[in-house]
Amino acid sequence: MALPTDIRQALRGLAAYSDGIDLPVYQAFERDPLEPIIGLGDAEAPICFFGRDPGREEVRHGEPFIGSGGQIVRRVLYRHLHGQEMPDFEAGRALGQHYFWINTVPYKPIGNKAWSMAVKRRFHPLMRQLLVDTWKGRHIVTLGREAFLWFGIDQPREQRQRLEAFWQREDRFTADIDVQLQDRQGHAREFVLHPLPHPSPLNQTWFKRFPALLEARLRQLDRRR
Repeated sequence: MALPTDIRQALRGLAAYSDGIDLPVYQAFERDPLEPIIGLGDAEAPICFFGRDPGREEVRHGEPFIGSGGQIVRRVLYRHLHGQEMPDFEAGRALGQHYFWINTVPYKPIGNKAWSMAVKRRFHPLMRQLLVDTWKGRHIVTLGREAFLWFGIDQPREQRQRLEAFWQREDRFTADIDVQLQDRQGHAREFVLHPLPHPSPLNQTWFKRFPALLEARLRQLDRRR
């Protein structure tokens, strides 16, 4: 599905005065640094993957979850759906249409450092609107701490505390938690978060376990749909 025009223009407007976008990478691939990298997929998709922010390969291809971490996610998804290994890059890319893909901020930061809280707050209402008003599903697989705690930004204190306490639980990568989000007009929806660690090779504690954790999540979600 296409990004709604009003949200796209609003995102471009915010990006125009947001310091920290990795301009040299956008220039290297001849990409517009104001164009948000969001792969919405199917609005009816039952599962959303929610990450931190795009990286170099995401800028190259203009799609989220297409770099090294995203390829791990896509390989597990392909094997789960088809019962065999993903044959090539394009096969993984085609999976995009079956899911809803979104990040905390749809722009690559300099040095792949997490965006500051000020920037995340700036983009939060628009990204929240995409989830509440554009996507029809409920189940969100969050990748990493930053993505998970994004759901507490500018939310009631109780929700922030529940999320922070949940992240401290030993079973956080097998359990789930309900949250509520509102769009700017006050329309509220409930979602179910299914957190996982970030699928980065730098995350040595969880990197090797990530494929099995994601596969277990997918089996859980198959039973709940």
